[in-house]
Amino acid sequence: MAVTKHHVMIKGVKDGLVFLLDDNCSFEEVIQELHHKLEKTHQKILTGPIIHVHVKVGTRMITNQQKEEIRSIIGQKGNLLIQSIESQTVAPSEIPSNTNDVKLIKGIVRSGQTFVNEGNILFLGDVNPGGELISSGSIYIMGSLRGMAHAGVNGDHKAIIAASHLRPTQLRIASIISRPPDEWGMSEAFMEFAYVKDGKMEIDKIHHLNKLDIEQ
Repeated sequence: MAVTKHHVMIKGVKDGLVFLLDDNCSFEEVIQELHHKLEKTHQKILTGPIIHVHVKVGTRMITNQQKEEIRSIIGQKGNLLIQSIESQTVAPSEIPSNTNDVKLIKGIVRSGQTFVNEGNILFLGDVNPGGELISSGSIYIMGSLRGMAHAGVNGDHKAIIAASHLRPTQLRIASIISRPPDEWGMSEAFMEFAYVKDGKMEIDKIHHLNKLDIEQ
């Protein structure tokens, strides 16, 4: 007989309750189980005095909209007062790096998720459609960029965006926004990078990156 995996665990602690939400399933599955437990199996905690609640979402990157959905479900029970909704570590997670100016990051940026970082990053993973990767420096992606990437967010026009597979919904470098991918004039999407030249965003093959360094 298969054992059903619980996506929502509720634990009692000294100052109230901790809701542990599984980060290895879809957000919709978490919400369904949260509804079920509050309506069906854990009614006893919904009566009596005010109970402080801390929600932990593991390494899931959670949007403000998803936080509000959690708040609305738990908060509609009059005696449950949410104190915090927090991640253990914000995924994607950092990998120790021997270089001082490039930070290594691994993970997946899924639809509806935004990952913000300071400085230059080497991202090991994919950025899915609807996901956003934002950095004050350059962005190098060892994977597919099919969402939105914004490099040089604080105004650095020399930042670049490079990816193993470059088919984003949108690219931004500083205040410059890219044209749609079908207007790039390139038939392939592999090993390319975007940069700003004369106030416009250009796309080129990564093996031409050394020429850009000389020009800049």
